[in-house]
Amino acid sequence: MGPTEEFEQEARRCGYRHIAGIDEAGRGPLAGPVVAAAVILPVRCRLAGVDDSKQLSEAEREQLYAAIFDTAVGVGVGSADAGEIDALNILEATRLAMRRAIENLAPSPDYLLIDAVTLPAVGLPARPIIKGDMLSLSIAAASIIAKVTRDHLMAAYHERFPQYNFLSHKGYGTEEHLRQLACYGPCAIHRRTFAPVRESILSTEAAGLSMIGQAVRSSRLP
Repeated sequence: MGPTEEFEQEARRCGYRHIAGIDEAGRGPLAGPVVAAAVILPVRCRLAGVDDSKQLSEAEREQLYAAIFDTAVGVGVGSADAGEIDALNILEATRLAMRRAIENLAPSPDYLLIDAVTLPAVGLPARPIIKGDMLSLSIAAASIIAKVTRDHLMAAYHERFPQYNFLSHKGYGTEEHLRQLACYGPCAIHRRTFAPVRESILSTEAAGLSMIGQAVRSSRLP
């Protein structure tokens, strides 16, 4: 059946008026930011085709991205970059991106519907919902905004770092990406605390030490 307004309607019955659905994109990739979106939809919203972003094609997401911006009462977007992910860990970086999305949302929300994550530091009433992007219309809308925003950012990074082909895999750990990582090592947007990237760094360092050792031994030959 797809996501509905059931959770939003329940919050309205409790007196809340600006109910924001919140979701993220990019927790799993080896490179690039994690991006969060917060979306407030109007009462009795009609957005045909809105669903969990993972269930939609790229073309469908792009079309719905524009429709959500046209329809929503408010949309806020926030992100945390690879350096922040490495410093905080991916869960705390996700929470940071979500807080930034809320800060960038106007009007300010008075109630939050969040896909699975808790936000104890925000200080607003909230309801985490497991698989919320499949159940709540506003969370599903946020998932689309977050995913399309992140895809656009990775397309821009592709222009800066074309050897990794971020346009194709968006930083996820595909076989292609792992081959490129082994060949070129990590770039500025890789998450160095993620195991495949960390292993690539160690492998590069080991190869460098081996080359130094060979050079030293060669220099000692008569």
